[in-house]
Amino acid sequence: MELRFSTASPIDLAGDALVAFVAEGSTAELSTLDSAFGGQLQPWLTARAFTGAEGQLVSMPTLGRIAAPQLVVVGIGDAALARVRTAAGRAARELRASKARHIGAWLGANADPDRRLAAQEGFGIGTYAFERRPEKELTPALSSVSFAVTSGRPDVAEGHEEVIHRWQDWVRDLVNSPAAEIYPETLAARAGALTRHGCTLEVWDETRLKAEGCVGILAVGQGSARPPRIIRVSWNPPGATRQVALVGKGVTFDSGGLSLKPSAGMQTMRCDMAGAATVLGAVGAAAELGLPVAIDVWVAAVENMTGSAAYKLGDILTYSNGVTVEIHNTDAEGRLVLADCLIQASKYPATEVLDLATLTGACVVAIGQDFSGLFTSDDALAGALMNAANQAGEGLWRLPLHKPYKDQLKAEWAQLRNVGSRDAGATTAALFLEHFVGKEKRWAHLDIAGPALIEKASGMFAAGATGQPLRTLLRWLS
Repeated sequence: MELRFSTASPIDLAGDALVAFVAEGSTAELSTLDSAFGGQLQPWLTARAFTGAEGQLVSMPTLGRIAAPQLVVVGIGDAALARVRTAAGRAARELRASKARHIGAWLGANADPDRRLAAQEGFGIGTYAFERRPEKELTPALSSVSFAVTSGRPDVAEGHEEVIHRWQDWVRDLVNSPAAEIYPETLAARAGALTRHGCTLEVWDETRLKAEGCVGILAVGQGSARPPRIIRVSWNPPGATRQVALVGKGVTFDSGGLSLKPSAGMQTMRCDMAGAATVLGAVGAAAELGLPVAIDVWVAAVENMTGSAAYKLGDILTYSNGVTVEIHNTDAEGRLVLADCLIQASKYPATEVLDLATLTGACVVAIGQDFSGLFTSDDALAGALMNAANQAGEGLWRLPLHKPYKDQLKAEWAQLRNVGSRDAGATTAALFLEHFVGKEKRWAHLDIAGPALIEKASGMFAAGATGQPLRTLLRWLS
C-alpha cells in the first residue's frame, strides 16, 4: 500500500473515497468539508446522531461536491492513537467491500506524524482479506492512501510500516490456510521464504528429533501420518547488540488426540500454529528491516491426531533435561512440544527467551479475545513488553506466575503431570513451561489464544487470523 502526502485541501484529494477522522465533540473540524457541501454536512451528521464517538462511521456519496465520489466520516473518540488505528481499519474494511483502491485521508489541521502512522497501520490491517476464489473475482485491496496535510513539507511516517504490514499479512495467510495445506513439512517449506532476507534455516526430521531427545514433539506427533518437525530460523546480523530466542507453538491441526475435542471445538484448530507463524513473521520482518539484534527462532511443528500410534493417557515422557511428565490429557499438547524447543533454545547464548502459543482456553476465559496473557517473573522484561504492546495498539495483560499453583502439577508416577485442575489453567500451563527454561535466561510466555484469531469481523480485523502480536514483538525487538 503506497503512502502519499499532499498539501492540497481535502476537498481536492482525488481517489475513490475520502476518509475524514473526527474526535468526539469536534465535528467543527469538518468546517472545510462542510463549506464544500454548502453547509449541509454538519446537519446531515447531526441527523444521524454522529458525534465523533469511537466506533461511529457514516458514509455518503459526495455528488461532485468534492473530488472524491464517496465520503466516509469515522469517529475516533478521544483521538488516542489506538482509536485512530481502529477507525482507519474499520474504514478500510468498509471501503474494500466497495472495491475502493485509492483513498484520501483527512486527520484534521493539526495531525502529527504519530497519528498519521497509526492511521496507516489501521488502513493496512483493515484492507486484508483471505479469499479463496479465482483471481479475477478477488476483491481488490487498498493500493494507496493520500494524507492531506495543511502546509509545508510533511513529516514522513515511519518507512518500516510497509514491511511490517506485508509480514503481518504473511502471518495471517499462514494461519488462515487449511490444515490440508499447512502441516509440519509444508510449514517448514514456507519458512524457507525467510532465507531470501539473510536468515538461515534448519529443519529437524524424526531422526534428528530422536537424537536430540525431543520426546514431547515425537509423542504428540506419533498419532499423525504427517511426521513432526522442529524448524529453526536464525538471523545473525553483524554488530548485533543483543541476542534473543523466540519459540512458537506450531500445532498445525489439533484434534485433541485421544482426549478428543468436540466437533465445534475443532473447527478453527488450523489456527493452533499461530504462535509459530507469528515468531516466523517476526524474524522475517526483523531481517528485512535489518534490526541489529540476533534472533534464534524455534518452532515445534506437529499434528495432534488420533491414529493407532497416538500417545495415551498415563504415558510418561522423560525430557532431555531430565524432567519427567505424566500425561493426563492429550489435548494439553502445546506445552509438551514447547518444552522441547525451550530446552533447545536455552542451550544457546540468547539472554531473553519468549515463547508464543495459542495455549489455553482458560486465558480467553480470564481476559477475553482482546488480550494476550503475559507470564514472567522478570519485571523489567514485563515492562518492556507491555510498553511495546501499548505502542503497537495490541492488547497484552500480565497474569500471575503464582508459584504455589505448582502443586496442581504434581504427579504420582512422574515429576509433573501435563495439566492442573480447572482453576488458573493459564497460570499452571505457564508454570509447567518454566521447568524447561534455563535458569539464567530471562523468560516470558505469551498466551495468544484470544487475539490470534477471531471468528467474526470486529473493528479493524476481518474474520480469521489477526497476526497479533507481531507488531508488539517488532517494537520490542527494535
